Amino acid sequence: MLAGEAEALLRAMFEAAVRAADPERVVPAFLPDPPAGRTVVVGAGKASAAMARALERHWPGPLEGVVVTRYGHVVPCERIRILEAAHPVPDANSEAAARAILEAVRGLGPDDLVIALISGGGSALMALPAPGLTLADKQAVNRALLRCGADIGEMNCVRKHLSAIKGGRLAAAAFPARVVTLAISDVPGDDPAVIASGPTVPDPTTFAEARSILVKYGIAEPPAVIAHLARGEEETPKPGDLRLARAEFRLVATPQRSLEAAGEIAERAGIRPVILSDAIEGEAREVAKVMAAIARQVRRRGQPVRPPCVLLSGGETTVTVRGDGKGGRNVEFLLALAVALRGEPGIFAVAGDTDGIDGAEEVAGAILRPDSLERAARAGLDAKAMLARNDSHPFFATLGDQLVTGPTLTNVNDFRAVLVTEPAG
Repeated sequence: MLAGEAEALLRAMFEAAVRAADPERVVPAFLPDPPAGRTVVVGAGKASAAMARALERHWPGPLEGVVVTRYGHVVPCERIRILEAAHPVPDANSEAAARAILEAVRGLGPDDLVIALISGGGSALMALPAPGLTLADKQAVNRALLRCGADIGEMNCVRKHLSAIKGGRLAAAAFPARVVTLAISDVPGDDPAVIASGPTVPDPTTFAEARSILVKYGIAEPPAVIAHLARGEEETPKPGDLRLARAEFRLVATPQRSLEAAGEIAERAGIRPVILSDAIEGEAREVAKVMAAIARQVRRRGQPVRPPCVLLSGGETTVTVRGDGKGGRNVEFLLALAVALRGEPGIFAVAGDTDGIDGAEEVAGAILRPDSLERAARAGLDAKAMLARNDSHPFFATLGDQLVTGPTLTNVNDFRAVLVTEPAG
């Protein structure tokens, strides 16, 4: 397979993964029946505006509501108000949006229906501090958790116990109305309590767990946060809470379905897809070492599968920030993969965030080719040094191998494909 053909196939697989989670394609099949009373739509996440538009287009009766999405991810809606806020660190608009969403569900009756549109990013976009805390307190903790390499479950456990809306509190506020959540999963394992910090589902985590996470990562500020967690007052609604008895949860798109869609593209091209996992976690550079070893085993030994094949995986890796470079977990994975493969022939890869934004850059990810290290050296780039300072975006930008999609208006998290085109020898 020529390099251009391999790259085109990798891009096509990424596009298929994103398309499988397109709200317009997936939302209509999961809509509930209209209620006898009002229909109120609320939501938060990178896909929430696109989900709202899909709902409007396919809803047979009157509706109203408000959702919040990330800056730049807005799509026009006629009856649902679309707000914008910051991600991954919340801002004042995140707090204002959370207040508007809570206000929209208050005072409803048993004949009313709340449809909650929840997707990845919702935790930061809908941020209402618990009593006694400020937005600045939550921002400081968010930044610390992002830099220390905490996984998404740990981050959301802490967030839920600093919030007045997460961890089932939104659904509790809507009681006695019926609540139907339509969710696009961006988390390993598709746990409803983790997606956007589970605002409409019971929360099994505790204040004690949140405290232990901060201790684990050496986070001892701000003082108000530490004091709030120490007091442990007003736990989040737990399984069995009567206020959540009329709440149900429907997954409309998942990482696994997107991996399967990418696999279908590979099969049409005569490439065998192997889905390793939809829930891979861990440091991006460590995951890359494992993937490099597997790809090398496939190429050199024909095990566990003979090439040509593509190794597909999803989930959410993490990056412990050690340097001052510009990077994201997907491009860090690829740069570490390049270093580990050392120019092994016949191995190509793509990694990208399905929301179109990897880290803080408006770049989804990148493409890796067998000659990437060689081309980088000719351009004066030191791959190992750039990896050490978390400077992976400039590496792929210099090579012209970035994957740029713009906001995709959905989010099923990381997508990785390692393509082994030929056996060794």
